Amino acid sequence: MLRRRIGGPSGPEVSALCLGALPFGSTVDERTSFAILDRFVEAGGNLIDTSNNYVFWLPGSTGDESESTIGRWLADRKLYEEVVISTKFGGRPTVPGTGLETAEGLSAPVVRKAAQESLRRLGTDRIDLYWSHVEDRTIPLEETLGALNELVSDGRVGVLGASNHPAWRVEQARAVAQDNGWASYSCVQQRYSYLQPRFDVALPEGGHVHVTPEMLDYVRSEQDLTLMAYSTLLFGAYTRGDKPLSPAYDHPGTAPRLAVLREVASELDATPHQVVLAWLLHGTPPVIPIAGVSSVEQLDELLAAVDLRLEPDQRARLDQA
Repeated sequence: MLRRRIGGPSGPEVSALCLGALPFGSTVDERTSFAILDRFVEAGGNLIDTSNNYVFWLPGSTGDESESTIGRWLADRKLYEEVVISTKFGGRPTVPGTGLETAEGLSAPVVRKAAQESLRRLGTDRIDLYWSHVEDRTIPLEETLGALNELVSDGRVGVLGASNHPAWRVEQARAVAQDNGWASYSCVQQRYSYLQPRFDVALPEGGHVHVTPEMLDYVRSEQDLTLMAYSTLLFGAYTRGDKPLSPAYDHPGTAPRLAVLREVASELDATPHQVVLAWLLHGTPPVIPIAGVSSVEQLDELLAAVDLRLEPDQRARLDQA
């Protein structure tokens, strides 16, 4: 599988497609989760994305499920050196049964405690890619970044990322890190797909921040900055009638883009999901899509997107629709 380097010249090489592990251990049982992880690695994938709060919003869940499932898989398969684990902190509720209104935030004590607990659940001594999951403007950037720099300096964390932070906030944080000689955010994670939402209508999923033209321009201008995208397939809405698009996508631009997407998919003998991922993978800037699946069969469909190439005219039609 195609590889890309993140975190600068000395950062790890990761697969161009990232496996999203949000449902593992909850809506996707452990046996199926292990099978999906095995198939991903067998196909050449090595980047696995999780969080310390997946999936706290489901009844009976705590937020431990995904990391703990990956930890048991790593212990069973002994693949600590072969995979790159990406996890997040900051969005875990501090009061059971509540939501992001009680999120742990990005204070220095939380940085240290959350990392320790994620390392324990994952059963490893190093988090390869560690994300500040959501913004916390009550905490100075110096406090968050100073604590993160300690984790990098002592080897418990490799690369740093900012998830669901706007471009201007990422730039502020990178400037603070540079001024202090600290490790800096070199990855950005936001919601992004082929269909574009209205920005005057809120997304129904709490905490989601969507890629903007400004963010794309910023990533293009910073050679050491990598963009990763979640919700790339819009929860199956491209192909499933029982998964309607949210009101944010109810605007005149959606129907033409869907029409061109289906045309290009037909021309390539591909699925709409594969074309969406290829559009992300090979764009400017290139994006590392995070793709979540609930079966090996679904994963196999998405793996084929890595080798799918859009012709220049197909790319132009998709972009201009």
